[in-house]
Amino acid sequence: MSNQEITDQHSVILKEYGKNIQRLSIYISEMEDREKRTQSAYLLVEMVKQLNPSMKAENDQKIWDDLHIMSDFALDVDGPYPSPQRELLNKKPAPIGYPKGEIKFKHYGRNIEKLIEKAIEIEDDEEQEAAIIYIGQLMRSFHSTWNRENFDDGIILDDIKTLSKGKLHIDLEKVREMGLFETNTRRDFKLPSEPEASTNTNRRKFTSGGGNDRRRNNNSGGHSKKRR
Repeated sequence: MSNQEITDQHSVILKEYGKNIQRLSIYISEMEDREKRTQSAYLLVEMVKQLNPSMKAENDQKIWDDLHIMSDFALDVDGPYPSPQRELLNKKPAPIGYPKGEIKFKHYGRNIEKLIEKAIEIEDDEEQEAAIIYIGQLMRSFHSTWNRENFDDGIILDDIKTLSKGKLHIDLEKVREMGLFETNTRRDFKLPSEPEASTNTNRRKFTSGGGNDRRRNNNSGGHSKKRR
């Protein structure tokens, strides 16, 4: 490719660099002296960085690779990086493999099935129960998005048993009583005890009553002063 062949915009290989940078890369590739070619290529890389400040953060290898590409791989210099291979540019990426097999419950998605598979592998009983609770919270949130009327924790627990083939289990009454499948449940899954709650209530009543007594005393003291 010669300079005369890139006279229009459609001949520019990499438009982000422009026609002039491409012409310079071709011009440098046609120099006979290898040392001079190398020096000129280094200068061209620095010039590209100055003309495009956003490229300063780019890897230098990208700029060198682009110079090779714009010169139609004719740039033979002692650069810091090897020239990219022409055949790799047009090589199609390997197809992405899609997971095979049907999803048992589509409203939960495949990730829930993967989480259940991992939970089955947990040997510690407490850790496995914590995993079941976490999975149950996710499944409850997914279930409620498509069916808010007919909903119960028992449905979630039955689905967990089905997906785990009976290998994961947690007591349904415990789930309902402690609200374990609710997303706002505390991470330690402990609820405050009743005596503590009643003590706080009594303390508030006592404080409130004390405030009223003090207010009455102040008012009575004020009236007695006025009478005097």
